[in-house]
Amino acid sequence: MRTRREEPKPEGPSEPWSRIAPGLWMGGHYYTPPGGELELAVVGGEFDLVVSLFTLPGHGPAPGVEHLVREVPDDLLTPAQLRAVREAAEATAEAVRRGRRTLVRCHSGYNRSGLVVAQALMTLGRDAGEAVRLVRERRSPWALNNPVFVDYLNTGLDVSELLSGLGSTT
Repeated sequence: MRTRREEPKPEGPSEPWSRIAPGLWMGGHYYTPPGGELELAVVGGEFDLVVSLFTLPGHGPAPGVEHLVREVPDDLLTPAQLRAVREAAEATAEAVRRGRRTLVRCHSGYNRSGLVVAQALMTLGRDAGEAVRLVRERRSPWALNNPVFVDYLNTGLDVSELLSGLGSTT
């Protein structure tokens, strides 16, 4: 009799956000400090730009902080959602180039934010493999655990957008 091996469940992040590169942080809405309980990750005025791919009331940022919202699922993305990811990554890369402290966040700070941060790193000159490695090394080994998102990065968001639209009537 064969049994299906149960996949390990990703551990929650141990900090609200992690520095991935100079001027660029990645995070989520929740975290669990070592030995602690689940806490809310609330952004105040720590950043000049906050890019949110998932939002909840009361999680910031503070008034006056630029907030770009592009809500997308942690799932297969439509052409429009891939465009939104590309726009968010371009805005992120431009902010980092201009020396602005930038946070990209989603629910846990693993997949959606990882996709945008990795694409921003690619826009800033890294290749896909290096961008994914940096995200996992500096945020968590669980970051970018959605293999479809890694495929999007390896294929290129523009090509992925075209491919995801094949067979669609919209």
